[in-house]
Amino acid sequence: MRATIIHGNHDVRVEEVPDPVLVEPTDAIVRVLLSCICGSDLWPYRSTRERTNGPSRIGHEFLGVVEEVGADVRTVRPGDVVIAPFMWSDGTCPHCLAGLQTSCLHGGGWGENGVDGGQGEAVRCPQADGTLVVAPVGEDDERLPALLSLSDVMGTGHHAALAAGVTQGSHVAVVGDGAVGLCGVLAAHRLGAERITLLGGHADRVAVGRTFGATDVVSERGDAAVARVMEMTDGLGFSHVMECVGMQASWDTAVAIARPGGTVGYVGVPAGMTTGLPLGSMFGRNVGVRGGVAPVRAYLPELLQDVLDGVIDPSPVFDLHLSLDQAPEGYAAMDERRAIKTLLRP
Repeated sequence: MRATIIHGNHDVRVEEVPDPVLVEPTDAIVRVLLSCICGSDLWPYRSTRERTNGPSRIGHEFLGVVEEVGADVRTVRPGDVVIAPFMWSDGTCPHCLAGLQTSCLHGGGWGENGVDGGQGEAVRCPQADGTLVVAPVGEDDERLPALLSLSDVMGTGHHAALAAGVTQGSHVAVVGDGAVGLCGVLAAHRLGAERITLLGGHADRVAVGRTFGATDVVSERGDAAVARVMEMTDGLGFSHVMECVGMQASWDTAVAIARPGGTVGYVGVPAGMTTGLPLGSMFGRNVGVRGGVAPVRAYLPELLQDVLDGVIDPSPVFDLHLSLDQAPEGYAAMDERRAIKTLLRP
């Protein structure tokens, strides 16, 4: 079968790899219908560090059809269309039971420690019962791209909104117009936010943000963005700020536009932090911070139902659709900001 392999800096290839087989009785084999490229996949793609473990599978967002299950699997069966969260988990450890499946004592990440990556024709899924979520749809359902977003970006945007304390009537700022930030806009709108200000400067992405519920847009950056927000809010700032980038500049902006007593909900992978958080300023203004890696498995059931009911449709974040063989072009397009998020079909 074919799968995406990362070899090094800006070097992704689609190659032949062995077909997956059941290893543990808790495994399932899933034939991939859709996968995609995540913004966090760009970190290893852009890395200039030597890969000490050599080439490896990549990709952590996919959905597909169950082909085979181990003897101990009870909740999925061959023929089911399933969504795979971006990390696998057993669903039974104390952290999973607390709704933090990303901290599962017996879980892990796709493409790590001998586990298949999601950008391929098929995947061995460990801990199938605790990981996979059955979607009551067919293989050709037109909503599959929207359902694919629930494997990561929609759930991650939802996590940012919850961490920031967004509720009915909230005034919210979303820092970042990538796929996660845009889904954060949709999540805030879904939770009933009255005013949603998107901080982003790319016209195509802002257009998606508008359709998702953004009421205002700040295209400036840095100090100019902070000044613009303060002008818009009579010098107060926002009580709810969602940090969806993970860079030092985005964090500086997020903290600066939070009003006293406000909360920054963060989900951006902190791969670009250099000086850290301005704790002195945060302390003086009682600005709180909550968030982290999103336990999307916990959010999947309710978000899945909303997609099926037509309440939300996050699929517009996939603005580039390619075949699996074209994955290298998908990486290049996202790296060069020619695409928000690339969807791959085997």
